[in-house]
Amino acid sequence: MVSITMKQLLEAGVHFGHQTKRWNPKMKEYIFGERNGIYIIDLQKSLRLFKNAIQFVQQLGAQGKTILFLGTKRQAQEAIQEEAQRCGMYYVNQRWLGGLLTNFVTIQKSIKRYRELEAMRTNGQYDLFSKKEIARLERERKKLEKNLAGIKDMTNLPEALFVIDTKKEAIAVQEARKLGIPIIGVADTNCDPDEIDYIIPGNDDALRAIRLIAGTIAQAYVEGRAVYEAQQKEMAEQLEKQRQLQAQQAAAAREAAAKAAAAAAAEAAARRAVEGRDAGESVETATSAGETGKPKTMVRKALQRKPKTRKPEGETPAEPQHEQAPTAAPSHASEEDSKLVTAPDDSADVTDVPGASGG
Repeated sequence: MVSITMKQLLEAGVHFGHQTKRWNPKMKEYIFGERNGIYIIDLQKSLRLFKNAIQFVQQLGAQGKTILFLGTKRQAQEAIQEEAQRCGMYYVNQRWLGGLLTNFVTIQKSIKRYRELEAMRTNGQYDLFSKKEIARLERERKKLEKNLAGIKDMTNLPEALFVIDTKKEAIAVQEARKLGIPIIGVADTNCDPDEIDYIIPGNDDALRAIRLIAGTIAQAYVEGRAVYEAQQKEMAEQLEKQRQLQAQQAAAAREAAAKAAAAAAAEAAARRAVEGRDAGESVETATSAGETGKPKTMVRKALQRKPKTRKPEGETPAEPQHEQAPTAAPSHASEEDSKLVTAPDDSADVTDVPGASGG
């Protein structure tokens, strides 16, 4: 927690104001008295308002918002640059470009040109130009660097404006008020306090006072930013844990689906095996049934065969005209096939005897 004490303000000379003939009546409530023609600022009120400004800056840092440090007077230039760079914020310490906030689109074009010139200088593209062209580009680059070096990385408007000497930076204060940007300002006895959202009554000319106030504001922002980064880190860890949990759940679901598919495949294989075994048994049954029915078929085929006539020994062969008689035997056998009539030998003997007697 950033702390500021009355002793620090006294040692830095924050209580010294301007001459009595150079004052703004609106600052009367913050003036403690007069001494040797100089107004003395009430440090009790300054300390209370300073703490309010510190708390506001810490909240900005904790929310991840940005601040623009502004101080173009000679005493404040170095301090503003150092403190802004220490807390990683933007700054303007040379000249406030009119419309830097209200016409930020045009300022972005100048920033883009400045980046292009910086890239050309670092990449060695200057070697492709003549000395005269290089000199012209360098003059342009230095001019842009003087005014835009502190805001070259600023892509959006800042969420707050910290100002040293609000009277000197009146244009910037008006632009910020027009856009609704909160203003944190160090106001001396000649400034208008109504234009400042978070006023810090104090000496805006002494180098020690400027360094103390700017350093305290920067430290407050650094602490708030640390809180913001810790929150972001915690959120990132939570998101990572959630992602890992989701990945584990997805892996478990895939594993369960794979097991279910394997079980279904095993069940289908078992079913196919049973069906195959049943089919084999039916084929075997049909085969055995076919084998048992084979002799009947053979008998039937045997019955269908043409019976052979036996020739008695010592007899002469029949006449040629009587050879047509045995041909009727197959037809006679086919007609009586269904009746299973057997005795071809007797019939043959009967037919042979008349033929032989006739001969």
